[in-house]
Amino acid sequence: MEIRRDDTVIVLSGKDKGKKGKVLKAFPKEEKLIVAGVNVASRHRKPRNQQEEGGIIKMETPIYASKVQIVCPKCGKAVRVGHKRVTKTVSGKEKDVSVRICRKCGAEL
Repeated sequence: MEIRRDDTVIVLSGKDKGKKGKVLKAFPKEEKLIVAGVNVASRHRKPRNQQEEGGIIKMETPIYASKVQIVCPKCGKAVRVGHKRVTKTVSGKEKDVSVRICRKCGAEL
């Protein structure tokens, strides 16, 4: 799965088609994501004690990763993810690191 937490994504299909949002949580084993403001469900909660309030609570539910695509921060379009080997300095040493890149403009994601 190419999508990680804090990536900005756009929904490609379903009831929230066209919405943009930030990935709050990723579940790689299930190939699902929780995206802010997307796939919102209402939940009826009963108060457990006197300090807690009951009522209808809105919460985001997981969505399949195949239904979203990453938005490039540079060109602002929905893009596919490519990979590139780059030499970076990590804690004083130079290492070859694989980075994600935008397939349209080549910017690092």
